[in-house]
Amino acid sequence: MSFQKILLVQTAYLGDVILTTPLIRAIKQVFPDSQLDVLVIPQTAGALANNPHIDQTILFDKRGQKRTAFKNVLQILKARRHELAFSPHSSLTTGLLIRLAGIPTRVGFNRNPIRFFLTHKAPVPSDGLTIEKYLKLLSFFSDQTFSIQTQLFPSEEDREKADRLWRQVDAQRPTIALAPGSVWPTKRWPAEYYAQLVALLKKRFNLIFIGSGDERDLCQQIIDQAEAQQALNLAGRLSILQSAAVIEKCDLMICNDSGAMHIANAVQTDVFAFFGPTVRRFGFFPFRDEDWVFEVPDLYCRPCGKHGHHECPEDHFRCMLEIKPQTVWQKIKEKFKVSA
Repeated sequence: MSFQKILLVQTAYLGDVILTTPLIRAIKQVFPDSQLDVLVIPQTAGALANNPHIDQTILFDKRGQKRTAFKNVLQILKARRHELAFSPHSSLTTGLLIRLAGIPTRVGFNRNPIRFFLTHKAPVPSDGLTIEKYLKLLSFFSDQTFSIQTQLFPSEEDREKADRLWRQVDAQRPTIALAPGSVWPTKRWPAEYYAQLVALLKKRFNLIFIGSGDERDLCQQIIDQAEAQQALNLAGRLSILQSAAVIEKCDLMICNDSGAMHIANAVQTDVFAFFGPTVRRFGFFPFRDEDWVFEVPDLYCRPCGKHGHHECPEDHFRCMLEIKPQTVWQKIKEKFKVSA
């Protein structure tokens, strides 16, 4: 079966887009002569820049004037005349787009509401890594086994910026990146815990804070509370791929269940992540051998949702408060063979 023009739709969060990169690569392995377009939102498009497997990135600004954006994207898709569409995303909007665009072969998971718009419905996997679930969408066309390694492609300019920033750190020390932010407040390990941890780390490690512009004040609050003024606060100063280039040079990323975790996995930097309201069985956990997830096992209220909440539904936040800074510090000492 041959397809000349293929569309992949992934209009969810940054982490979801990064977790889709093995599927993007695998599609080109199965259909090497095809043209592959990827539909994403503007906020995540930077993650796909320079990706050699993508012919065109199409933007769908669904967080703005959604109705107008839908009409505009639909016109683009009709003009592109795709023959095959993949959608790991299962929303009604995505289903309508690929159906109304007239794409004859439409592949996704057999779940509501998108299943009503699909020609090929893959069983919904009950567990496992999300990357592996996404790759199952290719099972209609290939029985190959594909790599699960995610990928990002910083440019030379991105790497040069990372190199310039690196001149500010002590080359004799290991470097730890920290990303204390998250879109969802209950997915954030408490700022005071980050500050306590940073106070323990500051004499032995270079510390670099990563995040969005909205998280810059949070990062600075932690730095100030820990009296760690030597730490670099890069939150809001870097693009997605510039962040990737910096994280790639680090020895460890400490973060929440967030986009930063997925960036670190994509550039193969080890991850220590905090999972509070979310759990690994959702499939979004860090997957490399040296990665580690801190969580409170067997807590009666976990999980309380795939995305967390603005505040703890049980009003105790035990899933994060019971992960103590000393526990994290002990794991870091083991990793870096710190004796005291």
